[in-house]
Amino acid sequence: MAEKLRLMAVHAHPDDESSKGAATMAKYVAEGVDVLVVTCTGGERGSVLNPKLDRPEVWANIGEIRRAEMDAARAVLGVEQAWLGFVDSGLPEGDPLPPLPEGCFALQDVEVAAGPLVKLMREFRPHVVTTYDEEGGYPHPDHIMCHKVSVAAFDAAGDPDRYPELGTPWQPLKLYYDIGFSKGKITALHEGMLAAGLTSPYDDWLKRWDERPDKGPRITTRVECAEYFPVRDDALRAHATQVDPDGFWFHVPMELQQRAWPTEDFQLVRSTVDSPLPESDLFAGVREAGHVG
Repeated sequence: MAEKLRLMAVHAHPDDESSKGAATMAKYVAEGVDVLVVTCTGGERGSVLNPKLDRPEVWANIGEIRRAEMDAARAVLGVEQAWLGFVDSGLPEGDPLPPLPEGCFALQDVEVAAGPLVKLMREFRPHVVTTYDEEGGYPHPDHIMCHKVSVAAFDAAGDPDRYPELGTPWQPLKLYYDIGFSKGKITALHEGMLAAGLTSPYDDWLKRWDERPDKGPRITTRVECAEYFPVRDDALRAHATQVDPDGFWFHVPMELQQRAWPTEDFQLVRSTVDSPLPESDLFAGVREAGHVG
């Protein structure tokens, strides 16, 4: 029998897995794929973005609370989850920016920090790995470090001369970057809201779009997963300290989201299998190679 397909999604903090590629993971779980979320840090220096939970007792136990939220989100998505054990770097603010906290994830040596992820890759043996692009999706120091560590581990996991003490080599077949936002997607949602007679939350985004590059042209792979958008949102709400249930992320009606942009989008950046672009499946080329359960 062919082996079961396996997907590993590497993220910086608890909650990132529910806001980036979550519907895609839920879709693959429903199809019988083994999915492992790897969380690099504990989110200990994250903000409390839900005003209902902005209380001293929450701040005093934020690390423990965020682990419990991750457990709840994991259950909603149906995935497995592992912690790499690094400490959240926080998001520095000010001009000039303050130094990052000693010992935090973003200050680790990449070669050293990639070791625990190499070990996980060799144990879980993913066919496909997803992570962030070189800008981290957005320029949080932990997201940028997550990118660096993910790429380093992907390139090292199959090399018997690298990290020989960390298990039998395993080479994942494909590496993707999440492309969460593109001008095309934001425009489609914006125009859909206006057509429905609703106030769009994206008006300011589009007015300022020229300040940022459009990653739309980088998209190689669009996964149809609109059916699982409600699962994504339930998982995101499980991270109760991190999202305001009455806030920005939930302003666009679900039916409109599903109609206006029914995919989650990715950029294929490494592949050892033949998979013509554009794709509609992260496992394109992998299934044809016989790795299907």
